[in-house]
Formats: sequence, C-alpha cells, structure tokens
Amino acid sequence: MAKSKKDENFVDKEDEIKIENVVVSADLKTRLPLEKIAMELEGAEYEPESFPGLVYRIKEPKASLLIFTTGKIICAGTRSQEIAMQAIKKVIQDLRKIGIEVKGEPELKVENLVASANLKARFDLNRIVYELEDCEYEPEQFPGLVHRMEDPPVVFLIFNSGRLVCTGARSKEEVKRAINNLKKELEAIGAF
Repeated sequence: MAKSKKDENFVDKEDEIKIENVVVSADLKTRLPLEKIAMELEGAEYEPESFPGLVYRIKEPKASLLIFTTGKIICAGTRSQEIAMQAIKKVIQDLRKIGIEVKGEPELKVENLVASANLKARFDLNRIVYELEDCEYEPEQFPGLVHRMEDPPVVFLIFNSGRLVCTGARSKEEVKRAINNLKKELEAIGAF
C-alpha cells in the first residue's frame, strides 16, 4: 500500500525546522574575578546588586554570555551548537589575554534549543485546547496555544496559522521527534 502525503513525517526535510536560539552551558572549573573581567573586557557589564553574573556580549561570533564567579558560563543567542562553542572558546581566549588562567577544555552542555517550524495548515485553537491534553489558550493574553509535551519534554507555542515554536529540546533530532509526535496528536483529534 502506497504512503499517502498525510502519512509522511512532517520533518523529512532539514530546512523545515529553523533553529532560532541555542543555549549552551560550560564549566571552566575555576573561580572568576568578575570585577576584573568587567573592567578589562569591552562589552562586559557587571551589576552585582541587580544580577549575580556578568553579561558579556561579543560580536564575532555574535553571542551573549552570562559568566559567574563559579566558572560557569551560559551562552545564548546563537543559532547552532557549533557557533555557541566558538563563542565560549573566544571568551576563554579573552580571559587568558587579561591574565586569567583557564586550564584545559570546558565541559559543554546544550541546555535548550528554540526552534520554529510551519505545519502548513490552519488550526482552530479554540477547539484544540479542549481536545488535546496539557494545553492552555488565552487569546486575550497571547495569540498562541501553549502545549506541554512529556515525550520528549518540550513546550510548543502553536498559532492558528500553522506556525509553531518548540522550546526545551536539547538537539535538532529531539525537535524533529517532538514535531512528529505533535503532528500525530493533532491528527488523532482530527485537527490536522
């Protein structure tokens, strides 16, 4: 029996999912003098009375990093894990240039991916919120339906235009699996 168009997985093509933001953490396993870093690195902002970490914005690669005295770094604002890693390596180089000793390579971990996609269908969100479990929809507050999925543990923002945002995944493969699962859930209630 031939597969119908509807039976095909939505995410067969790589270009159907767009990674919007990647958040990667690193542990330098060394204490960092944030006051010194703030004074010596251009693009560094440190206001300990309002936030315990230092914010460091770099232009190449473009990224924002939160740096803590514990040696932990959070990198956000990149569109791939590779670019986030490049940004963290640049920060390590910058720290070494101002005399801060960083030994070895840091442990890197993807904490979150934010991805967008288009299911190329129109959705009745008022109907879906009542038929699909773990949903919230308050159009007076926000135009998208919020759907929490357990496997994989992600959160979707679904819009009536068929566009969606997926957050909480840790890899592009996990995003693909989540979107395929969402598509199956929507098909099961006749919404797709």
